[in-house]
Amino acid sequence: MFKGSIVALITPMDKRGNICQNSLKKLIQYHITSGTKAIVSVGTTGESATLSQEEHIEVVMLSVKMSKKRIPIIAGTGSNATSEAILLTKKFKSSGVSACLTVTPYYNRPTQKGLYEHFKAIAKNTDLPQILYNVPIRTGCDLMPKTIVKLSKFHNIIGVKEATGDLSRVQKIKRLVHENFLLISGDDATALDFMQLGGQGVISVTANIAAQEMTKICNFALSNDFESARILNDNLMSLHHNLFKEPNPIPVKWIAKKMGLIKTDTLRLPLTPISRKVRLILEKSLKVFNIP
Repeated sequence: MFKGSIVALITPMDKRGNICQNSLKKLIQYHITSGTKAIVSVGTTGESATLSQEEHIEVVMLSVKMSKKRIPIIAGTGSNATSEAILLTKKFKSSGVSACLTVTPYYNRPTQKGLYEHFKAIAKNTDLPQILYNVPIRTGCDLMPKTIVKLSKFHNIIGVKEATGDLSRVQKIKRLVHENFLLISGDDATALDFMQLGGQGVISVTANIAAQEMTKICNFALSNDFESARILNDNLMSLHHNLFKEPNPIPVKWIAKKMGLIKTDTLRLPLTPISRKVRLILEKSLKVFNIP
């Protein structure tokens, strides 16, 4: 269920900054048609940091409703407060959500023991499958392989999204966890190499605007046809990098609007509209898709 190309879905908004339900429905249909394997709703790319908890829950529940069980929905449920992460996770009990993606606690920079106790407490308070999310560049703390291995022993902690870009971690984790534990890349630029080393997929920003291409790359990789996968991936490499020329999701929202997938590229402060310099860079990357 959670192997292959999984999209870290953007949260579409209208010009006033309210959730745009029509665009959300269009995005979900786009991913179903494109073969995306699952949707992460309200993760980092979905602007979880600037949505209220009520909006957060609303977007996840709308995604479940609109998907009509045609594609799994993974809810972003992380917080820097363990109690808040537990409360948010409990909101999705019996909701139709297939799993939760839980980021390491940001800002307070816990120790490895603190990280272990944080995820242990969440796992013990829910039956929903949990995917750990490690992204030190955003959170200020790093979930180390030895801690991931310890956490993998909980029956409902089913995998980890590793967004460090450190490919040496794949084998460090893989050789010590059970065979069904999922290793999912959180870095588009290194995702194919991650899969070649034993990972099972990617939670992708690029998939927001190149869903079919990312699906094909992952399908080839999971079939051990890395030669075909690499040809396609090389075509996307500039896009993988350029989508982070400004803080995510500024560039990807701008492209999604340009493609007609969403009505506006509205963001919430402190994120600001895309700069002219980055627009010009992205336009060169988009030539491969023939987007005017």
